[in-house]
Amino acid sequence: MRISEWLDEQEAEGVDVSGIDPPEDLLFEDWPDETIYFEEIKPCGILCRGNHPFSTVERFGDWYYSRGQDREAGLHSSEMKWKLFTRDRSLALNTAKAHIE
Repeated sequence: MRISEWLDEQEAEGVDVSGIDPPEDLLFEDWPDETIYFEEIKPCGILCRGNHPFSTVERFGDWYYSRGQDREAGLHSSEMKWKLFTRDRSLALNTAKAHIE
């Protein structure tokens, strides 16, 4: 099963899918159809393995998965993570950009 199919099922059952956590196996088995946006704030260099603020938007079928970590969390923090599932491409992009600015 694809993430988009699972989201369609959840939506048909009346579940608010905007902040839902898909089953872990779906997240590891299903690849996005495309990555529309990605930005990461990583001033410490490419070899740093710590957490860094980022925003990304990935498309799964008709669904857009916008997620990341707020810039306000700071470098090497694991706090202030966020996510949004939506069918609205512009909402997903605007949300991702707002969290990283």
